[in-house]
Amino acid sequence: MMRRLLPHPFFSLTLAIVWLMLVNKVTVGNLILGGFFGVVVPIITAPYWPGRPDIRKPFHVTAYFAVVLWDIVVANFQVAFIILFKRDKDIHSRWVCVPLDMTSPEAITVLAGTITMTPGTVSAMLSADSSSLLVHCLHTDDPGAVRDHIKHRYERRLKEIFR
Repeated sequence: MMRRLLPHPFFSLTLAIVWLMLVNKVTVGNLILGGFFGVVVPIITAPYWPGRPDIRKPFHVTAYFAVVLWDIVVANFQVAFIILFKRDKDIHSRWVCVPLDMTSPEAITVLAGTITMTPGTVSAMLSADSSSLLVHCLHTDDPGAVRDHIKHRYERRLKEIFR
């Protein structure tokens, strides 16, 4: 019964919280409406969710999140340095093909999102067979090092988190 009422509890909670943040006022009416959205939207969309990702080590998610936050902060300074102090001719933008060892669509999505959120890199395309990810780097002299960094820093951790 509970599973049918809340097929995706975290999604329900997120919807309710986002609703309260959007209206920017906590009232009984807004709480009821946020709760309504949190229950109804997941029930209506449940048939379109093929399944939940299988997370093997949920506590590693926190560590991954911390690594990504740190990398975002560091990359912001690196990009600022490139923009402020490098001449156009000294900036070497490169395309890097990152072969993937993961097969989980959720893990690949998190990896692509992580790369895109980190300033200076953008995930541009996933190959048709999901075996590689095309990444654009704002500046690098060694595309192989970027590839190895992504595989070691992010993909390795995501392989531990997702089955």
